[in-house]
Amino acid sequence: MTLDGFIGTAAACPELSIVVPCYKEQPNVRPMVDRVAAALPGVAWEIIFVDDNSPDGTADAARAIARVDSRVRCIRRIGRRGLSTAVIEGALSSSADFVAVMDGDLQHDQTILPTMLAQLRANAADIVIGSRFVSGGSSAGLSSAMRHRISNLGIGIAQYALPMRITDPMSGFFMVPRASFEQIAPRLSGVGFKILLDLILSAPEKLRVLEIPCQFHRREAGESKLDALVMIQFGALLLDKALHGYVPMRFVAFAGVGAIGMIVNLAALWAGHAAGMHFLAAEILATILAMLFNFQLNNRLTYRTHRLRGPRLVRGLVLFMLVCGLGAVANVGIATALFSHAAHNGLGAAAIGAAVGVVWNYAVSSTLVWRTV
Repeated sequence: MTLDGFIGTAAACPELSIVVPCYKEQPNVRPMVDRVAAALPGVAWEIIFVDDNSPDGTADAARAIARVDSRVRCIRRIGRRGLSTAVIEGALSSSADFVAVMDGDLQHDQTILPTMLAQLRANAADIVIGSRFVSGGSSAGLSSAMRHRISNLGIGIAQYALPMRITDPMSGFFMVPRASFEQIAPRLSGVGFKILLDLILSAPEKLRVLEIPCQFHRREAGESKLDALVMIQFGALLLDKALHGYVPMRFVAFAGVGAIGMIVNLAALWAGHAAGMHFLAAEILATILAMLFNFQLNNRLTYRTHRLRGPRLVRGLVLFMLVCGLGAVANVGIATALFSHAAHNGLGAAAIGAAVGVVWNYAVSSTLVWRTV
């Protein structure tokens, strides 16, 4: 059969791809497909579920539907996690004219998809955002006062960083021409949960933004993934943009954890000395406690998308202790060598030794402990 023959029998490319990043959203897959289908009569659409290897069978649920409905696709990611990177992978897998992004928890109002699409078809904007804070919108679906506070804090900070006024820069519901997304994609940080903010800040030119009212519904099934660490990742995204991507955010986080660990070390050393322990014993105990603290915080924050669990957690802890032990030896050795040759004063030699130790710990931890490179 000729290539023309294959083309003649192929299904038409959808006009709209809806990217749904998800983790443990199995009960919401079928309702999501049904509601999108009801909202988009007469539109050639597809849903791309990007699942971060959910243990609850989210990918299986999406594939079960895909076997009988070609408008449904699933990308299952193993060894990678994170909403922003999931959106990027899903959008770049699309060949549609337009790409929408929605959460997988059914809290976004799918009935406004036709309005968003119509605005982009008419070239009325470069990006259309479903906003909770324009007239007619609502954020009533936020599950707690804490979520309201986190959201409001993020909005206030983001509005200072943006080149235009947006009422809901923390929205996870938006639509953009696929060609525009592809143009911006190489500049994206892919940090954290706020891909919309990343997209706007990464655009080479100021985007024309249109916000339309969106009702933010209550979650019907599953559990929220929002916690305090989301705000830390949000801060990391803004810092990454301020540094123009020259310094990897994971390294900045790793170094920040190390600085906090130093405080833990000094506090433990002081406590041991106050308890009457010999200095060497107190120093050994303080060092071990600081390493344990650093490992746990790095596992939950710096390498959140590669978090170790179960037997891998124990293996990772042992490797981390060995890596940091060798890093400490390198730190002391380099600082001593520099100081003994009078090339640097004591403070400068110590700073260089510490810098080498941090780089060593980060590079080897990423390679061996959390295997990110």
